[in-house]
Amino acid sequence: MSTVGVMICGHGSRDIGAVREFEALVEAVRARHGGTPVASGFLEFARPVIRDGLDRLRASGVDHVLAVPGMLFAAGHVKNDVPSVLNEYARAHDIRIDFGRDLGIDPKLLEAARARILEALAGRPEVPLERTLLAVIGRGTSDPDANGNVFKVARMLGEGMGFGWVEIGFSGVAHPRVDAVLERAARLGFERIVVAPWFLFTGVLIRRIYDRTDAVAAAHPEIEFVKAGYLNAHPLVVETFVERIAGILAGDVNMNCLLCKYRDRIIGHEAAAGAPQVGHHHHVEGIGTGPEHHHHSHHHHHAQGAGHHHHHDQPRPNGHAPSSDG
Repeated sequence: MSTVGVMICGHGSRDIGAVREFEALVEAVRARHGGTPVASGFLEFARPVIRDGLDRLRASGVDHVLAVPGMLFAAGHVKNDVPSVLNEYARAHDIRIDFGRDLGIDPKLLEAARARILEALAGRPEVPLERTLLAVIGRGTSDPDANGNVFKVARMLGEGMGFGWVEIGFSGVAHPRVDAVLERAARLGFERIVVAPWFLFTGVLIRRIYDRTDAVAAAHPEIEFVKAGYLNAHPLVVETFVERIAGILAGDVNMNCLLCKYRDRIIGHEAAAGAPQVGHHHHVEGIGTGPEHHHHSHHHHHAQGAGHHHHHDQPRPNGHAPSSDG
């Protein structure tokens, strides 16, 4: 009889506030799972790293891990880096690890975002939503499918709540960037602009979004700029994590991969199609927080050549269910 445990794989941040918010969310998920062991770890920039969390689960007698990404969309970290760490660990320790799907576009997350927007608007002078513009700001990645999901989230929030218009921007990597999208939005004639970060936790990128909002607001005093909160450990976010964990046992692990650059030949990303599933995070693993700001001392080699590529019908190296790798 297998002993099941849960592993929540966070992105990681050099910002101690972001680490603490992630840990608070993990505690909320742990409270929902009774006696089931729940561990966590970070892919990069912070400790404990993912392997540390897996070590704790194994030490408690767990031999079947339900791992979920603590990230909103399936970009490179979810499609490559986290599965690479999990697959390598499973091979090294002969333990079953099944990987769940990303949080994705979920009605509960949209409700949580709406709640954050309404919280930001509470107590302010009433401005009709049709005279208010919503600017949704995503993280930005090199994966066009993940970036496209930010556009879909923005449209669903904007149209669902009745905003007069919706603009989309990114904190980095992708365009338009925050200042560019807000400058454009300021020229559209709306009385109020609500800036809503589609992020889980705080950190340098959230501060960058808010700082650039303040800068554009100072240049346009005729417009009211409102900074909405990020998702954080809203109860509906916790519920989404709980559902992703349950989904692993139910076989609900398929990500939206119709336009995944690792599976299909996407314009401008043709070389990525069929690429080996290997991690690219090792140089920043375990650094950024804690008493020691240096590379993790554990030797970690690439899993390239292990036979696990970006094909959904290919089994995992340990013979268990395929990971949701893109």
